[in-house]
Amino acid sequence: MGGTPLTALQLLSWPRDELPWSLAADVIDGAVEVLTEAGCTLVGGHSIDDTTPKFGFAITGTVHPERMITNDAARPGDQLVLTKPLGTGLIATAIKNGAASPAMRDAAIASMIRLNASASRLAVNAGVRAGTDVTGFGLLGHLTEMLRASGVSAVVDASAVPVLPGAARIAANGHVPGGTKRNYRSAEDSVDFGDTPQSIRTVLADAQTSGGLLLAVREPDLPDLVAALVEAGDLAAIIGHIELASQTSMVVVR
Repeated sequence: MGGTPLTALQLLSWPRDELPWSLAADVIDGAVEVLTEAGCTLVGGHSIDDTTPKFGFAITGTVHPERMITNDAARPGDQLVLTKPLGTGLIATAIKNGAASPAMRDAAIASMIRLNASASRLAVNAGVRAGTDVTGFGLLGHLTEMLRASGVSAVVDASAVPVLPGAARIAANGHVPGGTKRNYRSAEDSVDFGDTPQSIRTVLADAQTSGGLLLAVREPDLPDLVAALVEAGDLAAIIGHIELASQTSMVVVR
């Protein structure tokens, strides 16, 4: 939403009799490394004994109320820009199934560990006020949320959507996570896939971990924002545009 993170409180649930505390320390150390990169300070938290490992944060930050990026401000004519490729959910499942190559694994990890900090800052500076992140609900799920909140529809060019190497093949081979399957079922009522291949449909619904930003950008602001994103090392894929909604908000995939 264009905010700047300041402090973090962590929650650690850990099976103390099954996994060593040294491994928990590695998890926390890794998290602190990323928080430091984001300019955010870990100020405390809580740990509990649990049968399933869980780890996360409550983050406090600041944002100017007139410079927030929200999911209800997309307008007809806005261009859709995606700042990371899709496919982390599919590749993570393939890793678990022993079906991902080292190159696929490395590409997915590189995407997931890149922060959205520069992309967010540049979007705010460019005047972008409509957008969302692409995480557990996948591209189609988060896009649909934005369309419904804004009262608009969208056209997505499937060929322009960036995809991690091998992700479409993984989808075609059936290594599809449960969250992605649920996303796809949810999308069927609000997405017109046309003749898009099934493997690409699955990628568009793939549940992402640490996905990129999906920004609705006014056309006059587009060239400068794309140039700034590319210069900062971010992806800047123009994947579609916003249109007027006829009766209900829909996504048309071409």
